[in-house]
Amino acid sequence: MRDAAVELTVNGVVRKGTIESRMTLADFLREVCRLTGTHLGCEHGVCGACTVLVDGEAVRSCLVFAVQVEGAEVTTIEGIASPDGSLSTVQEAFRDCHGLQCGFCTPGFIVSVTAFLRDHPDPTDVEIREALSGNLCRCTGYQGIVKAVRQAAAVGLADD
Repeated sequence: MRDAAVELTVNGVVRKGTIESRMTLADFLREVCRLTGTHLGCEHGVCGACTVLVDGEAVRSCLVFAVQVEGAEVTTIEGIASPDGSLSTVQEAFRDCHGLQCGFCTPGFIVSVTAFLRDHPDPTDVEIREALSGNLCRCTGYQGIVKAVRQAAAVGLADD
């Protein structure tokens, strides 16, 4: 297998490495960067647990090779909170509305919802449910998650 040099910015920090060209972004984040908040569930892009932002867009990191995002800005769940550790509006809403249970799917939901609310600041319930359809949760029944998205939308993301 051919090795490739890769450089990208992850949560504001330039990360470099020489990796196998077939290494996924998810594996690069977890193994090279040691950012284990990006979870691997299905590894087929279905569950959404590995969702990160690449140049602001929600991306399934298990479906992208790290070399494909050369030079990009990547934000993981670890980069969603403020540098001082205070939670983002979406994270607070998930906490307040019990939008998590076991927590495995939570990072992917929070990253996806952050991108969704940036682009749809006043969503309808139909839009919320459609946006959530790309992430799977086996614990919550989704009611707390939907409520969290509503709360985060009501508060707004202006300060995040």
